[in-house]
Amino acid sequence: MDFYQRLAEDRIREAMERGEFDNLPGKGKPLDLDDLSHVPEELRVGYKLLKNAGVLPEEMQLRKDMVTLTDLIRSCTQQEERNRLQRQLTEKQLRFKMLLESRGIYETSAFVDYEEKLRDKMAESPKQSK
Repeated sequence: MDFYQRLAEDRIREAMERGEFDNLPGKGKPLDLDDLSHVPEELRVGYKLLKNAGVLPEEMQLRKDMVTLTDLIRSCTQQEERNRLQRQLTEKQLRFKMLLESRGIYETSAFVDYEEKLRDKMAESPKQSK
């Protein structure tokens, strides 16, 4: 944990101990899971529009496809089919990387946090549906 993160955590803990958060609006209510605070600010409106339309952004669709292909490769018993799936996975991975590089997403600090949370969520999805 870096200095600023530790400082913020200490101040939050102290405020909690003093009871400064006891009467906040929304206390005891579920969290808003549509929170886009970890999405880079310049992408939030676009992501919200796509979500409301039921469409995944291209990079999210590619990521979802990569998770599906990885699962298929793991369960595949025929080498020929496994090789075909591996080629598809490699193509998706290359397209994903090129897309993110062209958009400059790798350069944003928020992307690292957001990508990690997305990977965790995508990894959980197949387990939840079983």
